[in-house]
Amino acid sequence: MKYIVLLLLIIITSCTSESNIIEIENTPENIYFPPINSDIWETISAEELNWNTTNINQLYNYLETTNTKGFITLYNGKIVIEKYFNNHSASKAWYWASAGKTITSTLVGIAEEQNYININDKVSKHIGTGWTKTLLEKENLITCKHLLTMTSGLDDSLGDSVEPTNLIYKTDAGSRWAYHNVYKKLQDVIASATNTTFENYFNNQLKNKIGMTGTWVSTGNFNLYLSNTRSMARFGLLAMNNGVWDSNEIVNTTYFNNSTNTSQTINKAYGYLWWLNGKESFYLPQSQQVYSGKLIPNAPDEMYAALGKNDQKIYVVPSKKLVIIRMGENANSSNLALSSFDNELWKKINDILN
Repeated sequence: MKYIVLLLLIIITSCTSESNIIEIENTPENIYFPPINSDIWETISAEELNWNTTNINQLYNYLETTNTKGFITLYNGKIVIEKYFNNHSASKAWYWASAGKTITSTLVGIAEEQNYININDKVSKHIGTGWTKTLLEKENLITCKHLLTMTSGLDDSLGDSVEPTNLIYKTDAGSRWAYHNVYKKLQDVIASATNTTFENYFNNQLKNKIGMTGTWVSTGNFNLYLSNTRSMARFGLLAMNNGVWDSNEIVNTTYFNNSTNTSQTINKAYGYLWWLNGKESFYLPQSQQVYSGKLIPNAPDEMYAALGKNDQKIYVVPSKKLVIIRMGENANSSNLALSSFDNELWKKINDILN
């Protein structure tokens, strides 16, 4: 009897150990987050990842000849590629342009989680009436969500000024998608609702919590964020992990998931100031033409992106554990967001990944 009991214990122990081993082997690799307020950032080589390293120099040549300043590729948070071109360096700052819209989107989510605002609030609830030059009944149709989704209904053909005289009614909010600088009013909403400046709120709720550097600079009608390339990569890493930095939830994950999925029925390739790949159709800035097919055919369908003027890029591909950053001057010709450069760059990236 003692032998039977002993045998059973051995079998149970063996099965338990085997089960534990299997569980450990199947545990996903933890995402790496670089420490706050430090230049330390762990790396992993392309060789370790079995990438096609023979094509990396072709990528570098393409980046350099297309006016790139900084380029970073992260795999699961670790730096695989970090390269600077055209008299740029790791310490130099460059502008995000409209890629910085995604910062505003993120701060809206944070402010909503802290009960300062609701994205379905009328914009006028926070910044007062008369912020447009249209009938009050039409102005009051415009919510924060309409600004997040580029469906304000305001005329986008009048330039970038967000002064009331330039914000003219075109159609009812929610019925038309048009890329418009009026999204900037969300920064005023945040400042008013939180009783601080937009920059202070950004510093305290986002920048300092994930170790970004940089500053906001007002230039005419725009409030541009300038930072080094690694700070853009930190934000991209936050985005890859659905708004969570390490174990600290920076922005509500449900809100963030909503922001990186189709936000309205008109432009299916647009979330809350994020561009979405893999949809059946898309619109482009300054156009009401519907384009069939994916935004960037060579990129993974699940990718979401922050796209800024003159080819400032944050590409995020969660299933591949990739964050890819490009900063620089316009690659081919001046553009507001998407350009032919995106698709050609992804061809070069695929030549390395595959």
